[in-house]
Amino acid sequence: MLKVAIVQESSVLLDRQKTIEKAVSMLEQAVAASAELVIFPEAFIPGYPAWIWRLRPGGDWGLSEALHARLLDNAVNLDANDLAPLCDAAKKHEITIVCGLNEKESQLSQATLYNTVVIIGSEGNILNRHRKLMPTNPERMVWGFGDGSGLNVVDTPSGRIGTLLCWENYMPLARYALYSQGIEMYIAPTYDSGDGWIGTMQHIAREGRCWVICSGVVLTNSDIPADFPEKENLYPNSEEWINPGDSAVIAPEGEIVAGPMRKEKGILYAEVDPKRVGIAKRALDVAGHYARPDIFTLHVNTQPQSPIKFE
Repeated sequence: MLKVAIVQESSVLLDRQKTIEKAVSMLEQAVAASAELVIFPEAFIPGYPAWIWRLRPGGDWGLSEALHARLLDNAVNLDANDLAPLCDAAKKHEITIVCGLNEKESQLSQATLYNTVVIIGSEGNILNRHRKLMPTNPERMVWGFGDGSGLNVVDTPSGRIGTLLCWENYMPLARYALYSQGIEMYIAPTYDSGDGWIGTMQHIAREGRCWVICSGVVLTNSDIPADFPEKENLYPNSEEWINPGDSAVIAPEGEIVAGPMRKEKGILYAEVDPKRVGIAKRALDVAGHYARPDIFTLHVNTQPQSPIKFE
């Protein structure tokens, strides 16, 4: 059996250093409870830009730019080793970490942000970086489009892990790309919540015959910094809960075994058995004996994309 910990805690919004420090602290708490796989929500470092759902489309230009500037300044540069404290903690405790973050691209323009999730191995190295393929609606004014280079399932002591972010989980071909790689721990960091979303997670578990671990963003009014521009207008004091979290762990046949953790902060724990995946596929294996490659095939371009090539 494997003990999983989903950290459903708020970020220190728009502060990369303090959010990473908080992540390490929560990680140590999970390790003390014997967790072997620790998962953080979508865009945890330095926080999900929830304000985009409250600004006028195409309007509030000055406010949007002011908030984006703070997000850009506190985004994670992987090439600058910004995640070193978290990687060091993974190595120290010999555990696997999955963490969502705002990533600042550092190879080309050095100004584009991506909604990224990384898998950090028990030796402290980044095993996979997945950038969200299709940001949703106003998210496209914050994040660039990812590519197929991160659509990978990786071997870890906690099983074969793959990730999709939020509404990417509604993309059946993206899901199939992970199913076809023998995924056991399907991890879905998300800002979405509610019974409908949990139903989607259950469907994915039944479809892919894998463990589905949903890591939800939790955000309350008190998490919004005091110097947040126009805070009173965007987040009036009468509104306590901005996002409820709804983290959950779902077994390969669709049974909810932990959560949903709703309107609550803390760590959600669950005992999971990766061996249940193989057993569940006896009757249904959509990328194996239940596939019809004579009728359907999927081509996935896993090459990193770039607008320029230097020779």
